[in-house]
Amino acid sequence: MPQDRTSQARPLESLDAGIQVMLMFTSRDTVTVTSVATALGISRSGAHRILNTLRSRGILSLGPTGRGYFPGPALVEMARPRGMDIEARLRLRPVIDDAMYRTGETVHVATLLGSQVLLFDGRESEKPLRAGIRIGYLRPAYALSAGKLLLSRLIPEQVRALYPEEGLPQFTPRTTSSVTQLLRELDDLKSQDYALNLQEIEEGLNGVAIILEGRSWRDRIALLASVPAHRSDIASLIQIKDRLQESAMLLRKRTPPGL
Repeated sequence: MPQDRTSQARPLESLDAGIQVMLMFTSRDTVTVTSVATALGISRSGAHRILNTLRSRGILSLGPTGRGYFPGPALVEMARPRGMDIEARLRLRPVIDDAMYRTGETVHVATLLGSQVLLFDGRESEKPLRAGIRIGYLRPAYALSAGKLLLSRLIPEQVRALYPEEGLPQFTPRTTSSVTQLLRELDDLKSQDYALNLQEIEEGLNGVAIILEGRSWRDRIALLASVPAHRSDIASLIQIKDRLQESAMLLRKRTPPGL
């Protein structure tokens, strides 16, 4: 029996070492045999075996000089949010256009990039007084309706890892100001299929968001409408939410079963 426990422990130690190497890329672009051996407190030969194993799985790639190891295609793919390539944008475009016409407001699609939310496509309203188009807009997720909705699908430990400091910078007096407050808000959103924003990111601007698609943190996409505050309140934002959901049905009808 002791022999079985020992044989089971060795693969776990190797797994832990491999994970530690992958985590090194959170603070650097490349690692070497020497840097891995030093960080893990192991021999150079042991570091070399770990690096070669990760390389064989596509987790790492050997650099052009043959000395350093860089994130490989598998690690890059694991870290890359889905739904932002040309094919996905073409698939989302009819939904974006329909949402703009149904709501009459500027609409965007957004994804979570760590602690930030990125508006990566959209369509501007045709109304004279409207929210501007913000494609490429990257802001803290806790201050936007789309960001809060996407954050609400994470567990509290993940949220705290994204925002390690208790205090959160405020953009307006209405911005969520602490992680404790944020977690309370996210807990309420777990039972909802939408989120509202009442001048939290910008004075004079309200918003409402729904989850458009996605089954995991990597591929969830939110659809949101931005509305000048002077002509929107909670009741009207709820009506806009309903229209966004009608537009989202276009995507569900176009998506093959099982995807």
